[in-house]
Amino acid sequence: MKVADVRAMTLDQLDEEVLKLKKEQFNLRFQRATGQLENTARVRVIRRDIARMKTIAGQKRVGNEPVVKAAPAPKAPKVAKPKAEKPKTEAKSKKPQSAKSKKAGAKKTAATKSKE
Repeated sequence: MKVADVRAMTLDQLDEEVLKLKKEQFNLRFQRATGQLENTARVRVIRRDIARMKTIAGQKRVGNEPVVKAAPAPKAPKVAKPKAEKPKTEAKSKKPQSAKSKKAGAKKTAATKSKE
């Protein structure tokens, strides 16, 4: 059931509809237990409909019903800006390695060679 339809209902109608859905949920649980349930997705739909109706009924009881806004106007598509070309740099120089990392690199290469 759509939210707009649920919001149009009165509190009494909502309570009756929740009761009806709970009975259907009860029957679906029995069908599942006995292996007779064919539409398993219906269980999920019923559960969500009950939650939706209870939420809207609670909002109506408190008087906190949200205002439905009109759909926002479509935004204009973004225009891609031309990219400025970056100046090409000369070959990058490597960072100097510390003595410790040089030793670790040497150990790694020696270990891989011995495994072969």
